Amino acid sequence: MSPSAETITEARRLGTATLHEAAGRIGALPSVIKPVDPAMTLAGPAFTVHCPALSNLQIHHALYHAQPGDILVVHVSGGVEAGYWGDILNEAALARGLGGLVIDGGVRDSAGLTKMAFPVFSNGICIRGTGKDYDATAWLQQPVRMGEVLIQPGDLIVGDRDGVFALSMARAEEVVEAGQRREADETAKIAAIRRGERTLDLYGFAKGAPTEIAAGLPFTGRTR
Repeated sequence: MSPSAETITEARRLGTATLHEAAGRIGALPSVIKPVDPAMTLAGPAFTVHCPALSNLQIHHALYHAQPGDILVVHVSGGVEAGYWGDILNEAALARGLGGLVIDGGVRDSAGLTKMAFPVFSNGICIRGTGKDYDATAWLQQPVRMGEVLIQPGDLIVGDRDGVFALSMARAEEVVEAGQRREADETAKIAAIRRGERTLDLYGFAKGAPTEIAAGLPFTGRTR
């Protein structure tokens, strides 16, 4: 079961930072994984791909097993110094109606990728090509790990200029609702700041600081 279309749409709107906090500060993929164009965003269910290092054959197969709207989440077995994705695969993904790419390796043809309506998130740009390893062991739709996050097929994947967030589909609706509450709270706090209130008071951080500063003591932010 994948997250509903409404949940996916709202998750994209809320953004990765809000969802990460709302989920209990979990689900953040390595910060090096960013969009090739800062304006790109994505949200959808994960279609996971486990590639051998320096081979993108499995990505070609994944394109034709994934469903429209799916986010290809590609693990490259540590072979980060290669461009696993470029113009050709981008055109194929668009033709298939896929929702985006998240890869912990490199991509290339970046000038073209930034102009196309397909969101690509990678850990960098790399001109080095890949081979086609027909004998390697590889998997589609099996769990993959990126940093501290184990991503299951169908998990909710959200990406924007801040990074990429992954969440179990079982928690997607709950976390989106928590994100909406967090957004409302932040909106109220911003309005209070614009009225002249201090962040120290709004968050209860002021306690203890004035005495320490007045006494010329090192500031710890804690009461003595």
